[in-house]
Amino acid sequence: MNPVETIGVIGGGQLGRMFALDAKRMGYYVVTLDPQEHSPCGQVADEQIVAAYGDLDAIAELGRRSDVITYEFENIDIASVRHLEALGHRVSPASSVLAITQHRVREKEFANSAGIPTTRFAAVRSLEELQEASRAIGFPAIVKLAHGGYDGKGQWRVSSPAEAKDAFAASGGAESIFERHVALAAEISVIATRSSDGEIVAYPVAENAHDRGILVRTIAPARVASTLTERSQEYAQRVGRGLGIVGTFCTEFFVSHDGELLLNEIAPRPHNSGHYTIDATPCSQYEQHVRAICHLPLSRPRLLANAIMMNILGTGAGDRLAGVSELLEDPSIVLHVYGKRHAVARRKMGHFTMLLDGEVDDVAIARAEAAHRKLSWSPC
Repeated sequence: MNPVETIGVIGGGQLGRMFALDAKRMGYYVVTLDPQEHSPCGQVADEQIVAAYGDLDAIAELGRRSDVITYEFENIDIASVRHLEALGHRVSPASSVLAITQHRVREKEFANSAGIPTTRFAAVRSLEELQEASRAIGFPAIVKLAHGGYDGKGQWRVSSPAEAKDAFAASGGAESIFERHVALAAEISVIATRSSDGEIVAYPVAENAHDRGILVRTIAPARVASTLTERSQEYAQRVGRGLGIVGTFCTEFFVSHDGELLLNEIAPRPHNSGHYTIDATPCSQYEQHVRAICHLPLSRPRLLANAIMMNILGTGAGDRLAGVSELLEDPSIVLHVYGKRHAVARRKMGHFTMLLDGEVDDVAIARAEAAHRKLSWSPC
C-alpha cells in the first residue's frame, strides 16, 4: 500500500481545522476544499481550493492533489464523493457510509437491523404518510428533514396532528422522519475510531447538554451507570463494523428515564462532543482519524484528566471575543478559537476545556459556567 503524503479535506470548518493541525504536526501536507476563502481549515492547511462542494472539476482537482481524501462534515454532496471514487481515489469514510448517515430514515433502519434500539419512527413523504405516522406513533413527536439540517435546524417538535401538518408544510413537503419524542434523563455520545483492518478503539463516554439543538457542554466521563457506558460503547462498535467505517466517528444516544438507551444519530467524522480529547487525552480524536485513514496503528484512548468542554457561540452583537484574559486566569482552562470572521448568533466560534483533577460534580460545572460568562462579543 502506497504511503500517504497528502491528505485532502472536503470542508473548511473548525473540525477540518483541528484535523489539519494534527495532520500537519504528524508531517502530512493538507489540501482543503471549501467555498469560503480563508476558511478555518484553509487558514492552517497548506492549500485551499475555493469551490463549491458540488463542483466536480474542483473535486477532481482535490483528488489529483491528494493521496487520500476525507471530509469534516457529512452534509456534503454524495455525488462528489462517488465521483472521486469513480476516478480511483480513496475516500475515508467511503460513500457507502454517507449513503446511510446522510439520511435519517436509513440511519435508524440500519441501527435497528444491527440490534441497536431507537425511538419509534416512520418515514414521511406525503400528507397521507404523515397522518398514518401520527396515528401509529402518537404525540409528542419530532418531525425532522430526512436529509440535511443540523444543530436543531430542519426539525420541529409537534404535539398534535395540526402541528405535524404545519411542520411538514414548513419543510416544503420534503421527505421527513416522524419520531416519537422521548423524555430524556441524559444525552451521551461515544467517539470511536476504526482502522482499515477492523480494529476499533473507543473514548470514554461523554455526557452532553444541548440548547435548542446546539451542543453547549460536554462532560467526560459521563455521569451515567457503568451498564450504560458499556452498552453504548458496544453499540458504537456495532456501528463501526456494520458500516465499515474507516476513521473517527460518533454515535449519539438518548437515555430515557427508565434507563433505555436509544441511538439518535451517527456522525461519520470527528465530532463536537469529542473536542475534549485534544487536551484530556494523549491522542485526540483528530489524530486517531489521521492514523486510521493513513494506515497507522491506533492509540488506545486514555483519559489524563476529567474534562468539561464548553462551546463558545456567537451572539450577533459583534465579532471580537472579550474576556479572554479573565477566562485564562484559571490555569485549568485551555482555549480554542476557530478563526471565523463573523460571530453570527448561535454560530460555533470556539470552545474551551476545563481539566479537572477530581470528579465532575455540580461545583465543577458551576465553575465552568461561571468561566463561560466571562466571555462576551463586542464590535471590533
